[in-house]
Amino acid sequence: MASTRRRPPRRRVWPKIRLLLVVAVLAAGATVTYPYWKPLYKKANPDPPELLVRYRTDTPATAPAARPSLEVFNKTDKPLPLSDVTLRYWFTADESASYAFNCVNAAFGCSNLAGRVVEMDKPAGNADRYLEIRFSRAAGTLQPGANSKGIDLQLFRTDHKKLDQADDRSFDAKMTSYREARKVTAYNKGVLVWGEEPDGTKPADDRSKAKATAAADPVPEVPEGVLFDNFDYLGAKDPALFKHGWLVRTSKGGPGIENTWSADGVTFPGDEQALNSGQVLRLRASTDGTEAGTKQASLGTAASKFREGTYAARIHFSDKPTTGDKGDHVNQTFYTIGGKGAAYSELDNEYMPNGGWGRPGPKLDTVTWYDHKTNDRVYQTTNKSLDAWHTVMIRVKDDVVSYWIDGKKLFVSSGKYAPRAGMSVNFNHWFIDLPFKGERAWDMKVDWLYYNANDTLSAKEVQAQVEDFAESGRNYFDTVQES
Repeated sequence: MASTRRRPPRRRVWPKIRLLLVVAVLAAGATVTYPYWKPLYKKANPDPPELLVRYRTDTPATAPAARPSLEVFNKTDKPLPLSDVTLRYWFTADESASYAFNCVNAAFGCSNLAGRVVEMDKPAGNADRYLEIRFSRAAGTLQPGANSKGIDLQLFRTDHKKLDQADDRSFDAKMTSYREARKVTAYNKGVLVWGEEPDGTKPADDRSKAKATAAADPVPEVPEGVLFDNFDYLGAKDPALFKHGWLVRTSKGGPGIENTWSADGVTFPGDEQALNSGQVLRLRASTDGTEAGTKQASLGTAASKFREGTYAARIHFSDKPTTGDKGDHVNQTFYTIGGKGAAYSELDNEYMPNGGWGRPGPKLDTVTWYDHKTNDRVYQTTNKSLDAWHTVMIRVKDDVVSYWIDGKKLFVSSGKYAPRAGMSVNFNHWFIDLPFKGERAWDMKVDWLYYNANDTLSAKEVQAQVEDFAESGRNYFDTVQES
């Protein structure tokens, strides 16, 4: 058999070298052209949204208030503090009206929400204003994929005329159940991450290079054991009023003309002299001189959880009726009351411009009660007109009660004449008697209420805190624990 010689295998070196050269050329080309193709890639493959906002409403275009309900979803794989989130609801003002808002309900509590209405520098896309909503750290953190659940808001005119929402960018009457809403915008640490602003601005393709366009700083935390309310409400039937712990009295009984308590006299008009030119609580007592034609007004807290600390309210007392003849023995009152039997407690500020019970006015009675059945009380009368705005305070500490007006101490009681139980806080306006016939109406106004269970503060300290709350967009919060 003839022998054969095996050929040596071909060397495969050059194909490999050629492949490496091609890869090197492509890599170099990609590096050179990176600035050009990256934007195209990002446009075709944008970052997924960090947040998603859903919206619903239950109002037609013409309504007493806008009622946007919002849900925020965390679409990232990391926990998201709600304090990093800002929401904007865009709308067009009617007749350059002034607006207010309130929070009706939120899973994390309306006390942990702040808001403001902002006028835009350049109106665009059916919007010249927006309602901006932010959250405190106490609102909590959304885990990946979690939902904030419904944040129910109300936006309304301070003159309480109906809104025309037809030209409001974020309004959609068809969205009566939750749906994604890109005309409500959301921001993470101030950077737009959801929705489209009225001028067409959308989330940046490269989020790392986007600039903050909304408030990025967290909302200041509110102190524990404090209640603040500046009375931004629609009216006596506003659901937020009840959610925030207030009761409008319509029950029978006294004081004053019995069985005449009515919700008709409890309103919340705008007032240029109010905090931030906002709204006030107005309590109107009206009569035609008969019991049947009399209506008295009262608003108080449902909870009796207030005892030691500082009570303060900015109140406008009135020496003259808004309509009709003067001369009525009206009582304009800021007081606390609670407990029964041996624990009965009551602290009163009662202003009577025309006096009452046989004593002339104008006068302010500051009264601490021990037992109303035996008329066991101590009091002092300040005989002067208070027909103006005043900061009225009650301070309670170590069984000592002191009454103040505009930073001046009026009266001190102590010992057994001190609260022995938790109390409710109340404002009411009533007639001691009906001395003559004829239509007349009297108005008492309250700008804000402040209570601090921890400290006894001066009027200046209270005013500074109230202004800070308003500046940060706080119109209501309650961190007072039940006693």
